[in-house]
Amino acid sequence: MHFNRIHRSSERLLSTVHRGTAFEKRASSLLMEHMSMSLTRVGGSYDGGVDLIGWWWLPSGQPSTCADWSIANRRRLRILAQCKAEKRKVGPAYLRELEGVVYKHVATAALESPSSHIPQATISTPTEPPPVAVLVSESPFTRNCLLAAHTSLLPFLLVHLPPSGPGPLGAVFGNPALVSERGLLRGELEIRWERDAAMAGNGRPGLWWQGHPLPNWTPDSGVGTTPLIQPSL
Repeated sequence: MHFNRIHRSSERLLSTVHRGTAFEKRASSLLMEHMSMSLTRVGGSYDGGVDLIGWWWLPSGQPSTCADWSIANRRRLRILAQCKAEKRKVGPAYLRELEGVVYKHVATAALESPSSHIPQATISTPTEPPPVAVLVSESPFTRNCLLAAHTSLLPFLLVHLPPSGPGPLGAVFGNPALVSERGLLRGELEIRWERDAAMAGNGRPGLWWQGHPLPNWTPDSGVGTTPLIQPSL
């Protein structure tokens, strides 16, 4: 009897791990395809609370048309993401957890940076932008979670990827620290609700940059004509 309980408990644990791993892979793929992010799974007991790490590839400059957007005019922002494949709604506790992970990552990176050993007055390089915290969930976010993200000083992106539905993206929310005119992206990124006749009248969230749909600008996407070396993670 005792052995059977242990066996059932082990099966549930393996099922949870497999489900979480599958969701992380799905999230990485969809964020690349629809949100121009190139992410790598971290995983393991030494992941520091980060499930996916990588870059968000965005335009730089002031292109007048989409044709002006080449790889040469591309910039990147660091992404730190957590993935939650749970049936219950995601509350503010998960958001606060990711906040702590990001602050710890920033502090650790500052200590490990060669510039940390140089007197501040001698550093001439511009300050690196803060990482963007991305919380990806298979279930919706609670109202309190959205309110907590809205008031956070960290740039936050909340992404709902439902297990089934008319489209791969259920909802995307960017907080003021990310998308407002005073935020990291200076109001250049918009999250719009797009409607498609092929989706039987349903819609999906889409990212727009300066009034144009944001293309997939990851190094593997083939966008643009100017080669760019993919940085190491």
